[in-house]
Amino acid sequence: MPDSSHLISVPVGKLGIIPLQSCKPLGEKVDSYIARWRAERQHEHKDNITFSGYEKDSYIVKSSCPRFGSGEAKGTLSESVRGTDLYLLVDVMNHSITYNVCGHPNMMSPDDHFSDLKRVIAAIGGKSKRITVIMPFLYESRQHKRSGRESLDCAIALKELISMGVDYIITFDAHDPRVQNAIPLDGFENIMPTYQFIKTLLRTTPDLELDKDHLMVISPDEGAMHRAIYFANHFGVDVGMFYKRRDYSTIVNGKNPIVAHEFLGDSVEGKDVIIVDDMIASGESMLDVARKLKEHKARRVYALATFGLFTAGLEIFDQAYEEGIIEKVITTNLTYQMPELFERPWYGSADMSKYIATLIDHLNHDVSISKLVDQSERIQARIQEYKENGTITDNYRPIRLEQ
Repeated sequence: MPDSSHLISVPVGKLGIIPLQSCKPLGEKVDSYIARWRAERQHEHKDNITFSGYEKDSYIVKSSCPRFGSGEAKGTLSESVRGTDLYLLVDVMNHSITYNVCGHPNMMSPDDHFSDLKRVIAAIGGKSKRITVIMPFLYESRQHKRSGRESLDCAIALKELISMGVDYIITFDAHDPRVQNAIPLDGFENIMPTYQFIKTLLRTTPDLELDKDHLMVISPDEGAMHRAIYFANHFGVDVGMFYKRRDYSTIVNGKNPIVAHEFLGDSVEGKDVIIVDDMIASGESMLDVARKLKEHKARRVYALATFGLFTAGLEIFDQAYEEGIIEKVITTNLTYQMPELFERPWYGSADMSKYIATLIDHLNHDVSISKLVDQSERIQARIQEYKENGTITDNYRPIRLEQ
């Protein structure tokens, strides 16, 4: 149970969590954490009318978006949300859900998930105290800037949510966090899962040597360089970078194809390397980088990405693992994970549910989350623990670091 000594303020309102169908498993885990913490929490004001409904078995407000035979839909809520501090969770990349259109199955797209989110917000009808949308993969975040005659989908989506009464938007590892400039006067938080990545990596890899002679962090392109630098600074190791040479004369699947990955950085020979990126889409680019690193005689290659989409399937990763190209792939559970992923020996999952539950618990009390967002102290404590013990415990235990 996280430290709750500072959660003594009056909640903004009764807590309500609405996980849309796309985010149901994650929402249920978040809900169970909060319910357990509040049942265990010794709070002298629990019986005060201001804290009515503070301790419950579940904070989930059930919602649904039933569809007509034509494919049209509507958002519905199962109970009143008047005066409630609501947190809506949506995974716009969940491709496992289908619905029927004129008798034919249709797979839900990011557009469908975003529309369902708006339907539920419309069903709330302005009756809640506050609305926070937790959208781990920011809708249309890959279309965040304009090149020529193009739409600015992400900016439009953000403005649309704010116009519907959303007070706060929380996302994780946005493709380009500068998209928040579209709503500069409204609440927007871009959170990095670095701590959870490092914790999962250290827990599942008992023989990493965390020094610059044995470890290196790699950015697969210039856009991910800030992530790699942050990782490397915590480990105290060097950074390398690949840049993509593209063919700008053609367009394939909406983008210019990559001709080659060129490496910039010190030698990786004999070193373990960690590739850090925001997402694995098809995975071809990530594996191409891994192959280049192995050609440069890297020892083991670990790939860490916030969102594992695996749009081209898992077989290319199976083959790369069998060939010794890649040692491990770690992604979060912030987006849909195919069940067969967990059968792969090369896969590791970084669970974000406890962290999201802590964020919601703090925000419901209107308490600052700055210490939760900046997890540098926790990361350093875990690295120190690993260096001393060769492993880490399941729960965070602060370690006093040398000055």
